[in-house]
Amino acid sequence: MKIPKIVSVIPIDDHTLIVVFNNNDKKKYDVLPLLSKNIFEPLRNPVFFKSFNIEKGGHAITWNKDIDLSEYELWHHGQTMP
Repeated sequence: MKIPKIVSVIPIDDHTLIVVFNNNDKKKYDVLPLLSKNIFEPLRNPVFFKSFNIEKGGHAITWNKDIDLSEYELWHHGQTMP
């Protein structure tokens, strides 16, 4: 199965994202488990956490050149929403 592309992302608190894909599915993704890894440490800052961009083509969301989450990660590890 081809992984859908990211269309929009809404932060709902200081560590959770609602991700909408181009097939209209929604997933809730909690970054809290990632925060123990040094690379993701900046996401502990709520202002920085909410300052992401969707990569052109919907392949990932990015915060800076070092921190990103791919559509694969968000799709496979996000919780499906109604």
